[in-house]
Amino acid sequence: MVQRSASLYFRYFLMYTFFYLSWALFSAILSIYMLDLGYSASQVSLVVSVSFFTSVLSQPVMGYLNDRLGIKPVTVVGLGLALAGGVIFLLSNQLWGLVLGYSLAIMMINGINPVMDLLAAKSPYKYGSIRVWGTIGYATGTQMAGVLYQVIHPQAIYVAFLGTLFLSILGVLGLPIEKEDMPAKQKQEESFLNDVLKNKPYLLALVIIALFSGVANVGHTYIPAMLEASGLTVSQASTIVSLAVICEAPLIFYSYLFMDRYPSKILILFPLFFMTLQFVFFGLASPLGFKIFGTLLAKHAANMTLIMLTLKLVNTLVGPRFVMTGMALIQTAKSLLSIVVQTWAGWLIDSSGYELMSWVMVGLLLLVFLMVPFLRVDESKSEKLFS
Repeated sequence: MVQRSASLYFRYFLMYTFFYLSWALFSAILSIYMLDLGYSASQVSLVVSVSFFTSVLSQPVMGYLNDRLGIKPVTVVGLGLALAGGVIFLLSNQLWGLVLGYSLAIMMINGINPVMDLLAAKSPYKYGSIRVWGTIGYATGTQMAGVLYQVIHPQAIYVAFLGTLFLSILGVLGLPIEKEDMPAKQKQEESFLNDVLKNKPYLLALVIIALFSGVANVGHTYIPAMLEASGLTVSQASTIVSLAVICEAPLIFYSYLFMDRYPSKILILFPLFFMTLQFVFFGLASPLGFKIFGTLLAKHAANMTLIMLTLKLVNTLVGPRFVMTGMALIQTAKSLLSIVVQTWAGWLIDSSGYELMSWVMVGLLLLVFLMVPFLRVDESKSEKLFS
């Protein structure tokens, strides 16, 4: 077992803080950046949707490689490819270049993201004490994006992305991540077909999580622009989004108090309710204060709760040998649903405005509510991941 030390914790700090900081820099105000370049909401959705489509293709492969080759080499190569995508995006003025660069970077980031949560849960420290640095990094990156955009130059955001992602790579290289060997008997008892593809509770969880995430990703893409359209400046909208990220920090840090204690079917109701409330506020064209309140309440806190719940569900429903594959398939389904929902949302915004789009998102979340009672999870098999 790896022993705790100040230098080990610092390496976790580097990896988590700068991975999520770079992710925020790259994607937090993409809609504002592209709309200000003269592109339409449909073209913004095209860039995001293509990135999700490429993620659909790459994530099962990354999950398979993680289970077979080990997490560390796959993660380092993936982050290197994300760097290459950032360079392409930075140097591009044409739509095709933006699509190519954004897709390469985001499909790698999306593929690595489940690994980050698993490593935090498997580290010698409490999940929250490691994963909280990701929240701090993401909040910092969101705020930095707004400041760099207005004070220096819009493209300065993507230069900073390259530097911070490189620091995350240094953190990964310094971690003693070893490939886990499994007893031969356990390998024989587990089968990909039975543990994953014929696992009905897992497949239902996959659909629930993917549909919820498709709606959440619409908020991730358009809420900064929606706040700007409501009267805020780019910097003010970035500040609100940064504060929304900070709101998830207590949930992460104190996750051991509730994630290991309460059933999954109860836990999932809270993010669903708050995300629905957020889109209701936007759908009603509520006063700006209500929209800000909804953003703080749900934009990141609800999504973070779902991320932790996904980790818990996969570890409970899928055999240990296929945990990374199970996580990758869920990430793939999330990307696939996000393509559809993002494209639909962009078309609705262009044709009818933000309010109608928000009500459609509410309808999709109500559909998720209807599926939750059918989810069957044997909580007695749940591993204490967050304690």
